[in-house]
Amino acid sequence: MHHSVNVAEYRYLSMMHPMSKVLIPSLNIPENKWTSAGSALFVVLAVLVLLSPLSGREKAGKVDYGAGLSVEIESPESEVLQAVGDVVDDGIIQGSKEYNKDENISGASSVDSTPLYPAWTGPGKAFYKVRTEVLDPRNFKEGGDIGTLAVRYVVQSVAPSKTILRINAVFVEDFRRTVHPSNGMVESSEYKDITDHLDAIHLRQKETEESAKKREEDVAKRELARTPEANSDASRFAAAQVSNQTLEQHIQDLRRQVERRVPASGGALKSAPFHTASTLKPLTPGTEVVILIVTPYWYGIETQDGQHGWIFHDQLEMLP
Repeated sequence: MHHSVNVAEYRYLSMMHPMSKVLIPSLNIPENKWTSAGSALFVVLAVLVLLSPLSGREKAGKVDYGAGLSVEIESPESEVLQAVGDVVDDGIIQGSKEYNKDENISGASSVDSTPLYPAWTGPGKAFYKVRTEVLDPRNFKEGGDIGTLAVRYVVQSVAPSKTILRINAVFVEDFRRTVHPSNGMVESSEYKDITDHLDAIHLRQKETEESAKKREEDVAKRELARTPEANSDASRFAAAQVSNQTLEQHIQDLRRQVERRVPASGGALKSAPFHTASTLKPLTPGTEVVILIVTPYWYGIETQDGQHGWIFHDQLEMLP
């Protein structure tokens, strides 16, 4: 006996039971040309919907083995070389684990070259980190035996403050000498470690600059604090010498002690006694100034137009 269902039931069964397209023809379905066309269209759309996620998952699951990593870093070559050298010497290969272990691969060594890579003849400097007798490391294509894991780093300067870093990782079996390329996890993990070292380098540089700036500011404050006393001592000394000099000679000596001029190379009037301080204005060659404060490296001066600031010792010379 045939069971009669309507079109709505047919569509529901088609959605809920993938095999309904085989079973349904035995059912007695009342339909006309419109319901038949609608049912056919529904089946086509259902197939497309079911196949689309499978196609997307297939594309998303594709892994580009052996591509390595190449990135441009906003740091000078010297800093990147230092960071890469630190990572190469740390003895750890990030982004992989040995069979049945839960930690990154340790016991790696820094070497000048390895037979797993041809000698580097391109631009930049190459580094190598190698670990032997690795058992089935993770994130390498079809690995499953004991072999050697090697990471190569190439550092190349492209501008004063820009550097290209290339990282490649490979695993080669000891017995069959089969080469297993990386899926990129080792390269990205090693790069993350290098950027952490670069951040630490930049932080130390910033702390050093701030410390030097603070020392210079402290020196300037101390000099300003003792200036009245120093000037008083200088005045008493000058008064004691007046008796042995003519007034004109005394004035000339005082003038030579406190007056200077900017040499032919020019100078810069700074807002504070350190090189990174803002420049109040450039001083043209021959500009005469009066020294108000003397520090080990800087003069506190007054220009002819009454402006006060700081200038480095080497940017002033004696009057003729």
